[in-house]
Amino acid sequence: MNILILGDVYGRPGRNILKEKLPQLITEHQIDFTIVNGENASGGNGLSTKNAKEMLSLPIDVITMGNHVWQQKELLETIADFPQIIRPLNYPDPCPGKGYDFFTCELKNGGSKTICVINLSGQIFMPNLNCPFNTMAPLIGTLKSSADLVLIDFHAEATSEKIAFGYFMDSWATAVYGTHTHVQTADERILEGGTAYITDIGMTGPIDGVIGVDRQIIIDTMLTKRPSRFVTATGNVQINGIILAIDEIENKVSKITRLYETYKTDK
Repeated sequence: MNILILGDVYGRPGRNILKEKLPQLITEHQIDFTIVNGENASGGNGLSTKNAKEMLSLPIDVITMGNHVWQQKELLETIADFPQIIRPLNYPDPCPGKGYDFFTCELKNGGSKTICVINLSGQIFMPNLNCPFNTMAPLIGTLKSSADLVLIDFHAEATSEKIAFGYFMDSWATAVYGTHTHVQTADERILEGGTAYITDIGMTGPIDGVIGVDRQIIIDTMLTKRPSRFVTATGNVQINGIILAIDEIENKVSKITRLYETYKTDK
């Protein structure tokens, strides 16, 4: 069994390259289940209802979110219409949407697996949500006993917080993978307790900007210290993520592989 997880989709370039290349990637890598982080999919800020429908028309099983989840305010009203969208679990109650859910994956060789997908937001250099460690602690046993696989998108800035959370969840989660920084890290590994881990899976979108934004705007902001309206970068694009090979008997990751694909464009 193979699971494809793709990093933060940024704006129209990210959505377009997904539309063009995702079916091919699924076929090439014999993917059974696909998770995509969509919190930057609409202009780099949040996910609109229209873009949510567009992304879910593709072979995507789950969309996870992050600190920009409510940037497109309409999603506050419509997120309940999309059972495939998971927002950070550690938002204070009451909060629209859900922080985890269970999904059934039908296997190509017969049978199925129940996959629990969880989204959490970090606290360091991030909005001040509830502690992700304390939020997860009382749920660990229940979720693990209710699912064959537990996959956690830890949307956080600080590498130290992500690494600590990976160790905190070791042996309990099938995989903990970081999102948010838009820069893929090279530390993929399987921890001592069997949990697959990577600090950040990277970004799907413009490669020639600064984490998705037109580079000159960011350079000018650095030079002048004056704010500017962010504009999505153009030019070449990338698809970043990971592929998890699952031992279907043990329900553990046998191999975690980084995916880093680049594509030239005329724009």
